[in-house]
Amino acid sequence: MTQETVFTYGAPALKFGPGASDEIAHDLQAYDARRVLVVTDPGVAATGHPGRITEQLRTQGIEAVVFDRVHVEPTDASLVEAVDFARDRGPWDAIVAVGGGSSIDTAKAVNLLTSNPGELMDYVNAPVGRARAPQHPLKPLVAVPTTTGTGSESTTICVLDVLSLHVKTGISHPRLRPTLAVVDPRLTTTQPAGVTAAAGMDILCHALESWTARPYDSYPRKAPEERVPYCGANPVADLWAEKAMTLLATSFRRAVHHGDDEEAREQMALAATFAGMGFGNAGVHVPHANAYPVAGRVRSFRPDGYPQHAPLVPHGMAVSLTAPEAFRFTFDADPARHVRAAELLGGCDRPTDARDFLPQVLTTLMRDIGIPNGLGAVGYAEGDVDDLVEGALKQQRLLATAPKEVTADDLAGILTRSMELW
Repeated sequence: MTQETVFTYGAPALKFGPGASDEIAHDLQAYDARRVLVVTDPGVAATGHPGRITEQLRTQGIEAVVFDRVHVEPTDASLVEAVDFARDRGPWDAIVAVGGGSSIDTAKAVNLLTSNPGELMDYVNAPVGRARAPQHPLKPLVAVPTTTGTGSESTTICVLDVLSLHVKTGISHPRLRPTLAVVDPRLTTTQPAGVTAAAGMDILCHALESWTARPYDSYPRKAPEERVPYCGANPVADLWAEKAMTLLATSFRRAVHHGDDEEAREQMALAATFAGMGFGNAGVHVPHANAYPVAGRVRSFRPDGYPQHAPLVPHGMAVSLTAPEAFRFTFDADPARHVRAAELLGGCDRPTDARDFLPQVLTTLMRDIGIPNGLGAVGYAEGDVDDLVEGALKQQRLLATAPKEVTADDLAGILTRSMELW
């Protein structure tokens, strides 16, 4: 069988730095945008950032309409609500998303479904949805992250909970990638410590999973029309992942415990963007596949720093809770990469068994920043493992990127050992 020799790489245009969000009206002129939908959530709206940006657009003669009802951790129902709002009030020349991954992912769904026919589940990844590819180009999307974590401003992915199935899944297509990412570290200073910790673990796992993903040249060769955004670890994605880990090693704990540290916030914002540029092309694997059912089946857990109106395991937290055991499992696929990752993240006391090195670095960091001690701490027990495995197995798009084959028994072992991490 002929092996793959080609990898692909894509990224949005990027504007980075304090004050970058003051220039969005100017940036939209490049797209001849006269009528714009601003997408945000109530919590971010309360910070004043979306209002400031909207007023800036209006003073420059751009008609701006605000949708501020984004659901934190979007669901199929919340995305449909946003799409209906946009369809009723459209058409739009461009969309501006101001917020965390929830706002940016909602804007991606709105952009897709106001530019193409059909309904949400037509485009959701198989086997949950019908995995239809968009027929028409999307409108320009300007993504303005206010949290440092998801990397959604760089990626082709929109993540959502399908409520009837109690599973988290997504939509993935290159046309979903934002046109422009405007990363202004000043917007992250209002991010609570608990959100910084959870979202930061998402950055870290993005970098680690793309760094340890199945290499692009280990796949069978694809025809051009078969190429997907997640093509496996490759030299360009590796550079971004490595730089993201280096930045996290010096800034993550400071950003959590000293939220007014502007240098730490700026480094975290860079790390999030770099990690997004890595995993948005290489892909993620086991920790993210496990995270979808962990977040989707939550019962009563309410994390610090997040809205308390409903139970929630934030995405980045859900990813992190099985990461130490997932990387223990993938270690033998490439021991040198796992050891190097631990070193990049500041690990210096290498244990006797190198397999323990990266899990040790991760659990030490998680303790330091207040991440719960495993799945048991967010309400799961060993009796839930079969259901969690079932949900993880639905994420074949992600598991296919793992550096070794992952069976149901493998997932059950990872989840069981993740009930209590330390």
